[in-house]
Amino acid sequence: MRFTEKYMNHRSKEAETMNKKKKVDQNTIKTAKRLLKYITETYKLRLILVFVCIFLSAVASISVSLSLKYLLDDYIIPLIGQTAPNYAELYKAMAVLGCIFAVGVIATFIYSRMMVFIGQGVLKRIRDDMFEHMQTLPIRYFDQNTNGSIMSLYTNDTDTLRQMISQAIPQGLMALFTIIVTFISMLMLSPLLTILAVAVIFIMLAVTGKIGANSGKYFIKQQVSLADVTGFVEERMNGQRVVKVFNHEAKSEQEFDRLNEALFESSASANKYANMMGPVIGNIGNLQFVLTAVLGGLLSVAGVGGITLGVMASYLQFTKSFTQPFMQVAQQFNAIVMALAGAERIFNLIDEKPEEDEGYVELVNAKKDAQGNITECKERTGMWAWKHPHSADGSVTYTELTGDVRFEDVTFGYNPDKVILKDISLFAKPGQKLAFVGSTGAGKTTITNLINRFYDIQEGKIRYDGINITKIKKDDLRHSLGIVLQDTHLFTGTIRENIRYGKLDATDEEVYEAARLAHADQFIKMLPKGYDTMLSGDGEELSQGQRQLLSIARAAVANPPVLILDEATSSIDTRTESIVQKGMDNLMKGRTVFVIAHRLSTIRNSDAIIVLDHGKIIERGDHEDLIKLKGTYYQLYTGKLELS
Repeated sequence: MRFTEKYMNHRSKEAETMNKKKKVDQNTIKTAKRLLKYITETYKLRLILVFVCIFLSAVASISVSLSLKYLLDDYIIPLIGQTAPNYAELYKAMAVLGCIFAVGVIATFIYSRMMVFIGQGVLKRIRDDMFEHMQTLPIRYFDQNTNGSIMSLYTNDTDTLRQMISQAIPQGLMALFTIIVTFISMLMLSPLLTILAVAVIFIMLAVTGKIGANSGKYFIKQQVSLADVTGFVEERMNGQRVVKVFNHEAKSEQEFDRLNEALFESSASANKYANMMGPVIGNIGNLQFVLTAVLGGLLSVAGVGGITLGVMASYLQFTKSFTQPFMQVAQQFNAIVMALAGAERIFNLIDEKPEEDEGYVELVNAKKDAQGNITECKERTGMWAWKHPHSADGSVTYTELTGDVRFEDVTFGYNPDKVILKDISLFAKPGQKLAFVGSTGAGKTTITNLINRFYDIQEGKIRYDGINITKIKKDDLRHSLGIVLQDTHLFTGTIRENIRYGKLDATDEEVYEAARLAHADQFIKMLPKGYDTMLSGDGEELSQGQRQLLSIARAAVANPPVLILDEATSSIDTRTESIVQKGMDNLMKGRTVFVIAHRLSTIRNSDAIIVLDHGKIIERGDHEDLIKLKGTYYQLYTGKLELS
């Protein structure tokens, strides 16, 4: 599926989700609870310590404002006019205040360091859970989602979580504790003036709720648009050669501009409301300061409420410090909304239904006794067997793995309403080479995807050594299959490690033997570090032919009884093809092989050639039989008809 189609589908789903506001709210609450569970399950004691430290820090910061009343009324004003003032009590009070400040500094340092540790620990666990679960997902998931959108979960979305856990949460808690402690202090100083403060609180909450709702909505859209841009850029980077060959730069720029414009609009709207929050709340706080000063002055002159100079000084200070936490909450609100949106996307991945496996037949090491009976053994013997338990009578039978594959009236479609294969019946006896020929979309690759159960069929049966493959555990089934694809995929590591990828416990000698079998040994030895040469970026240091030889060697070290070759030589030149073909010929000896090829010259020696057209078998036979038939294969081979 093209990126544009995936993007449009993704956007339509997002628009549908946005329209269901109640559902979004419910999901957000559910996501917040789930994220909180991640934090509390592992770091419960540390969180308790963080809470205590944040509370102490809040109390220490409020002590500045509260101390003004006592310093002025109890220590400073009484000293005014004295001929020999005694500052001892004032110094003691200031010393106590200094100790309180020191406790606040230490508490702030502790909870800041602790939240960084907790945040990184939670992110590590989330990334572990994401990657672990991702390995269990079916191929269909990766076909339906762009690489960029998946990568965005590990980068952009996890980064928003980091900011929330290490910054937004502690600052939000600090603001909450500050508001509570400040309100109690204000109530103790002057209940009358606090009535005005309560009225301002309601105004602030109303304004924060209105502006924050709009800001949060657009911040969620921003995260989605960012994932779209990331996915598009990654796709174009990977396909840069194709873009340049077809002079598609201008079109790519147009498509990127459209996605970038969507990101701009959502980001601009989100930050417009976010930046509006601070000045609005700040001005409301300034208004409260003025009204408090006027009202306090009037009450003091009238002698109502016992408002002294110290009370007014402390209370006015409280009005300034009372506004600041609301601004902090407003600022962190956006970060929390973004983080929860990212967390929801992450949890959507974790909640994706894993690949189902109802199989119970296992692949085991086996050996034969003198009478030809197959028995299971722990040591590697070079012989494999299917261990088939029967629930009816509790017995266990062993069937030697020979590589006999048969399709019986198989019907399949990637979508139920669009059939790709219709009533396909074919067989490959042990050791046979079966080739598939047909135009693009005929169903060649689909057949190989069904053999290894990347997808499950809707109708019919596929039997492997007489066993329905739905009964075979998927890991065991795929362990018996080797595959060499047109697009080779190598991994960061040495050449030795890339070959050993086919069999992780392979010895160095087995690796060397596989390389020799694939005709890769010669070019490997010519490299400066030989088998210890480091590869990166999917093996871009090597030519396409060399990468393909390593792919063949990787399949060879696995020593599978059944081999799938999916147009393995279509992307290399004729000279290189002859070398690669020798490696594949060596690999194919004694194995059941399924070959998909555009170059018909490479499949002349096949035991059977199957010609497909629109998901149906139209011809079957060896090369000589099909030439005599003078049908589609004959026309393809003689050039009268070309593969599309």
